[in-house]
Amino acid sequence: MKQLFFKIAIYAFLILLVLEGIIRVFHLTKDYPVRFIDERGVERWKPHQEGNSVTGIRRQNFSKFNINSSGYNSYRDFQPSKENVEIALVGDSFIEGFHQDYYNSIGKKIETTLPGVEVYEIGYAGYDFADQLHLIHQYPSFFDLIDHVVIGLKFENDLHRGEYDIVPDRIKLESPMYRSLRKIKLLVYLQNIGAFSAARELTRTLLSFGQDAPDAARIETESKESKNLRYLNYITNFESLVNTYGYNKNRYTLLINKEKTPMIFLTYLDRHGYTYLDFSETLNQSIRPTTLIYDMHWNDHGRDLIAQLISQYLQSEFNDNLLK
Repeated sequence: MKQLFFKIAIYAFLILLVLEGIIRVFHLTKDYPVRFIDERGVERWKPHQEGNSVTGIRRQNFSKFNINSSGYNSYRDFQPSKENVEIALVGDSFIEGFHQDYYNSIGKKIETTLPGVEVYEIGYAGYDFADQLHLIHQYPSFFDLIDHVVIGLKFENDLHRGEYDIVPDRIKLESPMYRSLRKIKLLVYLQNIGAFSAARELTRTLLSFGQDAPDAARIETESKESKNLRYLNYITNFESLVNTYGYNKNRYTLLINKEKTPMIFLTYLDRHGYTYLDFSETLNQSIRPTTLIYDMHWNDHGRDLIAQLISQYLQSEFNDNLLK
């Protein structure tokens, strides 16, 4: 009997070893760059890293990322100057662009349309409006040289807080335990295909027994009055962040999806003189899909459209003063 168990253990180990090798050889799962918090309290990627990003259980989307000297995914380093024209795109994973080869990014597409303009993609997965304004505020000498800043804003996701603080859930991913586990590609692959989802959901259900319903479930059934109160709270958070960090209405433009932005916030932006650029109509008019199959991030065509939209906006709004 002992010999049987011994053989089973040996075969199981060999099978796992083969699976680990297959996943590594065929790049069936993504690489995780190392993140850190710098001396000014800004969370970003550790500079000078490269790797592969994978979406889907059968590598439906495969792309390369390159973390530059500033800690963001880009084919270029960020070196703004008074002489050149620079545009900054500040946002979350949609701007970060791990879902597309770094050398074929939104910024690179804009640069192709606007020769002589440098585009800096300052994107980081999970950034909300607090992260973005905190970043801009902490690096004034850098952003003061930028000619125009486009800030991605999702109303439902990015205004849950009115002050900046480090997000513990993201930083704990850099603990020694998590770093060690990420080196086992088989574990990463199983996690990405949802092999542990049922166990996590059961644990979450047991831990939350007797507590209030989670935010997502509550939002599904909330009343119109409750929804309006929540929207007003988001607007209050927006005001709080702007009052804390400042906001240059002449050089900043919000990139939003009007289709998913309530009218109360659009009215607020119009009333207070905030400029915004809506991309919903541009994407909706496309006959071809604009997002990935197993992921709602923009695909190459979607990024083409976003790049064209931003380029046209910059040309129409700043042709005389900015794009010389």
